[in-house]
Amino acid sequence: MSEISAAIKIEDISSVKKKLSFDIPWADVKNELDTVYRKVGRTAKVKGFRPGKIPRAILEMYYREQAEKETVAGIVNGVYWRTLQEKEIPAVTQPQIEQKGIERDKDFSFSAIVEVEPAIDPKDYLGLELEKEDPAVTEEDLEKRLQDIRQMFSTMEDLNEDRGVIEGDFVTLNFTGKISGETLKELTAENHLLEIGSKTFVPGFEEQLLGMRKGEARSFVITFPETDVPAHLAGKDVEFAVNIGGIRVKRAPEIDDNFIKNFEKYESLDALKADVRKNLEEEKKAKVAADLDKSIGDKLLASNEFEAPDSFIENQIHHMLLNMRQRMVSGGMDPKKATEVALKFRDQCREEATKIVKTVILIKNIARKEALAVDEMEVEKQIAEMASQRAQDFETFKKSLEKEDLMDSIKSEILSRKTYEFLLEKAHITTVGAKKAEIAEETK
Repeated sequence: MSEISAAIKIEDISSVKKKLSFDIPWADVKNELDTVYRKVGRTAKVKGFRPGKIPRAILEMYYREQAEKETVAGIVNGVYWRTLQEKEIPAVTQPQIEQKGIERDKDFSFSAIVEVEPAIDPKDYLGLELEKEDPAVTEEDLEKRLQDIRQMFSTMEDLNEDRGVIEGDFVTLNFTGKISGETLKELTAENHLLEIGSKTFVPGFEEQLLGMRKGEARSFVITFPETDVPAHLAGKDVEFAVNIGGIRVKRAPEIDDNFIKNFEKYESLDALKADVRKNLEEEKKAKVAADLDKSIGDKLLASNEFEAPDSFIENQIHHMLLNMRQRMVSGGMDPKKATEVALKFRDQCREEATKIVKTVILIKNIARKEALAVDEMEVEKQIAEMASQRAQDFETFKKSLEKEDLMDSIKSEILSRKTYEFLLEKAHITTVGAKKAEIAEETK
């Protein structure tokens, strides 16, 4: 394609959207159209004419739509992308093109609306006031985790004591729910297993079962809440008829020398405790680091107000929904059902997705402003660590990353981490106790 001249007008529709308007002189349009017709003529087939010898007027009769379409596409693509480069416009989406086609002896006009990254100058990012939880593992932390492990090896046994239901028991029950004497199918079940104290049924239901014995029947009325229940049940009085079919209790083993026999890797109780403590320390350090990153993001967003490209937000929502779906499928849900459930959370994801996108943009611009960069040695080190974790050969793994165009993504991750580390070095960090950190998180 020859060099095409164009009158260009650039308008800001918003801080993240531009409109580019182009006027192409007819002389340039004609040259491009002539070039396309010569190309079409070399392969065109018209009865009575040899390929390459078809008169222009005949070509226009049979191939006008194709030739003009190719000409428009060539002009639009060439002029648009050249303008992005020359004007250094950071487009992040494919353009929305508007054009009315070619008219003989008239200039050709078209417009392109495109989203761009917002031009921001980050502020108030040095000297952030941050709090972090003390990562020390307490004896209380250790005991709680040991009890969690203990529960993993618990067994269920039928109750052999002469007593009624207490909190923590597992009861098998038959129940029927009625409103104004009408039985509701969704509130009727047989051999339903319920953990007393789990709060998994309608509020007040489990409490009515306390003290009941195996084989006992009881009727009671529960008023359903106004929210978080189907509309036809909201605020309604439901009469339940319940029969306890069985009571089971969970028996957990004592944490002693015999408990160690459940594990092959530990030779003593002290070895188990030492490993549990080590894992807790790693978990706490990771949580502290994640909480600090979140605090940095919250502080930056509070000080820097700007609009984020909607395409970025939609991509982030898509990523979040895919992760949500994957977790549900991994938990045993049917893939089709998991997709349906995940899609229902699209609107709820928007606020969090917007925060994530804005934080990423801020971190990127802070790195630019502070001239932070990633060198090849850092990239090589990161790839080596990833290859080692996957038990793969370095060169083979690197080639696979290059083939999948993931190298830029790795560089971006490294640069992001370097920027967070830079902000932490410049921040004023106060260490607080776990309780205070929990309260601070709840009040955000």
